[in-house]
Amino acid sequence: MIPELGFIALLIALLSSFLLTLIPLVGMIKRNTNLLSYAWNFSYLFAIFSTISIACLAYSFSVNDFSVEYVAAHSNSQLPLFFKIAATWGGHEGSMLFWLFSLSLWTAAFAFFSRKIDPVFSARTLSILGFICLSFAIFILFFSNPFIRQFPLPPEGRDLNPMLQDIGLIIHPPLLYLGYVGFAVNFAMTLSAMLGGHVDAAIARWTRIWVLLSWFFLTLGIMLGAWWAYYELGWGGWWFWDPVENASLMPWLIGLALLHSLIVTEQRGIFSYWTILFSLFAFAFSLLGTFIVRSGVLTSVHAFAVDGERGTALLLIFFLLTALALTVFALKVNLRQSAVRFSVFSKESFLLLANVVLTIATVSVFLGTFYPMVFSAMGWGSISVGAPYFNSIFVPLLLIMLIAMVFVLATKWQKMNRTLLRQKSILLIPALLIAYLIIHFTVRQDESLRFHFSAFVLLSLAIWLLLATLWINWRKIGLRRSGMILAHCGVALAVVGAVMSGYFGSEIGVRLASQQSQMLNGYEFRYIGFTNELGPNFTSEKAHFEIYKNNQKLTALYPERRYYEVRTMNMSEVGIQWGVLGDIYIVMGDKLAPNEFSFRLHYKPFIRWLWLGGILMALGALVAAVSLVQRKKHHGVFIGN
Repeated sequence: MIPELGFIALLIALLSSFLLTLIPLVGMIKRNTNLLSYAWNFSYLFAIFSTISIACLAYSFSVNDFSVEYVAAHSNSQLPLFFKIAATWGGHEGSMLFWLFSLSLWTAAFAFFSRKIDPVFSARTLSILGFICLSFAIFILFFSNPFIRQFPLPPEGRDLNPMLQDIGLIIHPPLLYLGYVGFAVNFAMTLSAMLGGHVDAAIARWTRIWVLLSWFFLTLGIMLGAWWAYYELGWGGWWFWDPVENASLMPWLIGLALLHSLIVTEQRGIFSYWTILFSLFAFAFSLLGTFIVRSGVLTSVHAFAVDGERGTALLLIFFLLTALALTVFALKVNLRQSAVRFSVFSKESFLLLANVVLTIATVSVFLGTFYPMVFSAMGWGSISVGAPYFNSIFVPLLLIMLIAMVFVLATKWQKMNRTLLRQKSILLIPALLIAYLIIHFTVRQDESLRFHFSAFVLLSLAIWLLLATLWINWRKIGLRRSGMILAHCGVALAVVGAVMSGYFGSEIGVRLASQQSQMLNGYEFRYIGFTNELGPNFTSEKAHFEIYKNNQKLTALYPERRYYEVRTMNMSEVGIQWGVLGDIYIVMGDKLAPNEFSFRLHYKPFIRWLWLGGILMALGALVAAVSLVQRKKHHGVFIGN
């Protein structure tokens, strides 16, 4: 009965989204304010029934209702309750329902906070959001229904994918979806503004807070995914250039460009075309990311669907919304920008340079991700585009970006400030010295490591950015500027973490029997033995390591190999000793003899700085959003007037 209730709620949500699309549209055509006012009611109605629908699905998981196909395919009675609830979005159907649920939350939030905005603009925005909601509600109903019953009733479910049985990957998808879907709000607001024929700097003020919040969630989601891949998959802890990872990187890069473009549009009344296009493409790339992850067109360790029919439907939604947006842009946009002069060495110029770099980076990721698929579709064979391609493009782009960021801090609007520029430039000298010392002491720990000039340059620029950001008059720091400082410090720390762990990490593969040991980076890894363990839905072999340095015991680590019987899958649980300056990291491999296993031993310098940087970037976006709310409240309005 509960699954049927969830399905009925989904039908009512679909009807609400249809009415949300249609009624305000009719109201605008007939100039009937009463009809316009229904937009808010239908927005709340859509959110309520979307919530009921996903709650019913979660309840079906919690009570092991294996008569529901989706529940039986992604759960098991032995699964802990926490993972059963999380399995709600662990497969294609549930994740798409969660996508719709997230969209309903953003729509309801915009409806709530737009009560003081021009009602025609708000109703038109809600109508566009309603159309997006309607598209995905139809997709779920006809291609991805999670409430389908099955007969006969299976005695047991197939269990949740073991890769997803982890707190990191339980929270990671919801954060990503909240980020992806949040860009729908600024997409709808921009379209609404173009349809209304009033695209100006005010749009920058109105949309910026929504972009900041979307980018906040997307950044947290990406960082959490990188952390999960680090300890669950044994990846480097930062970008692995997997197609699914790239799917979230593209809207993140465009969203970052949009944030900076909005600042220039708001402050100087220029870059409006950049702002509009970034706004439209941020959501378009979010849709494309959903298509990549949920269509199965690209092979990835965490692409969770292989259904071509569903992929075609998602691709149709992507093309429909993108074509609609670009058509409106071509036909309706008519900006009257005042002639604004600024020198080559000014804040405007370096923010423009940052926009160009971010655009090139996004296009490079797009080509590197989709070129293999096009190559295969054309019948030319198969090809893979990996790290060498992306690194060869991103390293020089990162160099330019770091320099541009420092010069943004060292210049003023319209002109160069020689005193400020001189102060920031001098900071490059200590940055070079600090970078050299960090690399020198790291290399000295391991004879296999060598000095890398490119790493030295990147590290120096990152430290320069950090010093230039922090070298300010702290007595004049407001909340808004605090957000910028946090975000820029986050970029600098993330680059330090990526450079040090990427260029100077130590790694060795070994075969060890009990009581044997191996040296790496000055640490002795002593393998004591292993024990057999029994988990709620798995069995495991857990190794026992003791770590020594200079004959002093530092810690004990317990890497593990788990076997999930229902899914017949093996999973590794790594052993990690975290540290501010580096992690000791052990991955347990195959059993080679009765008491002998293969292991991969790692030392990853500064890896934590990468995630700390990501958290600071996200925190910076959140602080900036809060400062905007305070500023608008101070001026008696919220979002607009």
